[in-house]
Amino acid sequence: MKTNYLKQAWLSIRQQPMVSTVSIAGTALAIFLIMIVVMITEVQTAPFAPESNRDRWLVQKYASIHHESWGEGNSSNGAMGFNMVKATFYEMKTPEAVTAFDVYQEMASLSVPGKPAFGAECRGVDDGYWKVMDFTFINGKPFSKADFDSAIPVAVLSESVARRLFGSTDVIGREFDINHAPYKVCGVVKDVSNLATNAYSELWVPFTTTNTVKSSWSDYMGMLSGIILAKDPADFPAIREEYNMLFDKLGDEAKINGWDFILLDRPYTQEVAAATPWANMGPDMENIRRRRLIVYLILLIVPAINLSSMTHSRLQRRREEIGVRRAFGAKRSTIIRDIFIENLVITVIAGLIGLAMSLVFAFVWGGSIFSPGYGASLSASGLSLDVLFHWSTFLWAIIFCFLLNLFSAGIPSWNASRINIVNAISGKR
Repeated sequence: MKTNYLKQAWLSIRQQPMVSTVSIAGTALAIFLIMIVVMITEVQTAPFAPESNRDRWLVQKYASIHHESWGEGNSSNGAMGFNMVKATFYEMKTPEAVTAFDVYQEMASLSVPGKPAFGAECRGVDDGYWKVMDFTFINGKPFSKADFDSAIPVAVLSESVARRLFGSTDVIGREFDINHAPYKVCGVVKDVSNLATNAYSELWVPFTTTNTVKSSWSDYMGMLSGIILAKDPADFPAIREEYNMLFDKLGDEAKINGWDFILLDRPYTQEVAAATPWANMGPDMENIRRRRLIVYLILLIVPAINLSSMTHSRLQRRREEIGVRRAFGAKRSTIIRDIFIENLVITVIAGLIGLAMSLVFAFVWGGSIFSPGYGASLSASGLSLDVLFHWSTFLWAIIFCFLLNLFSAGIPSWNASRINIVNAISGKR
C-alpha cells in the first residue's frame, strides 16, 4: 500500500476528528460483535492443543440402533458400547490412529493418606487417545497399550490435580485412590481448557479399569465415543469406505438378533460434529451455514448503512480537492480506488481495535459466553490466546473489514467521483 494512503487517512482523521472518531467507534463495535460470534464457532472447530488435529478428525460421538420389534421410525440413540468399538474402530487400517473414550467425564473422589478427599473430573480413555490428542506432558508419559489391555490401574493427572494431591508435579509412581481404588501416577500434563470437549478432564485412566467395558446393552450401545485420525483429510473418503464396510459386517451379525444400525452419515468432521449435538438427528449443515451467513450480514449491513452517511459527510468536505484532481485529468476509477483504499485503512485500524476488544471481552467474560458442553464445569475454563485466537480468526476479521468498507464506502466513493468539476472547485453543491 502506498504511504500517501496512510497519510491521507491520518489527515482525514485530524481534519474531522468528531466524525472520524464516531466512524472508527462504529466500525470497531461492528467488528467486535462479529468476532465474538466467530470465536464462539471457532472454539468448537479450530485446532488448538490438545485438540491440535481437529482438521484431520472424523468424530463419532453417538450411535443409533433400531430393533425390528419397535416398529418403523423408532430408534435408540447414545454412546457406543465396547463391542461396537472393537468390531469397527479398532479394526480400521486406513487411519493414522483411532481412539475410544468415555463420552462424558464423571466426578471421582481422589485421596491420599493424611489428606482430605476431593472431587475431580475423571475420564476413561484408551491408549490410542494419546496419539489422537496432543497433550503436553510435564512429567512421565501416557499409559501403554499393554497397560490398557491388562487393565493396569494407572492414571495421567492434570498439573493442578497433581499439585492438589501431592503438592508437586514430580509424582511419577506415586499412589493415590480414585473412589477408594488404588491407582499409580504414570504422567502429568498441562491443564486443559474445557472448551476442548473431547480432550478435557482433570485425570485420565484406562477405561478397562472402570465400569465402561461392562456398561452396555443390546451388546452394542454403551458409554463410548470415538475419533478417527486421518493421515491427511484427503483420506476421508477411503476411511469412510472402510468404516461402512466394518459396520455392514457388524450389522449382518446384529440382524440375527433383530438389530439394525442407523449410521446417519457418521462419522462427522469436527465442524459437523460440533453443529450436531443430538444423537437422533443427522446434520443439516446447509441450514446451519445459511443462518450463520444471515447473522453475519445483519451485523455487517446495519452498521454499514450508518457508516455510509459518515463517509459521505467526510467526502463532502473534500469536494474541492476531488474537483481539482478531476480537472487535472484524474480518472473516475482512480478517484473511487483512492477513496476506497483510504477508507479501508481507517476501517482496518478500527477493525483491529474491534478484534482487540473482542479478545479482551472473551478473556474477561469468556466463562459466560463460551459453552464447555456437558460435565461438572458450567463455565468455560483455561481460556488462553491459543484457544481464542487463530490465524483463521484474524483472516475473518480482515474479510469483514473489507466487506464493511465495501458496503459503507462503495456508494459514497462512486458519487464523489461523479461530481461536477466546476461546481466542486467553486464550492457549489
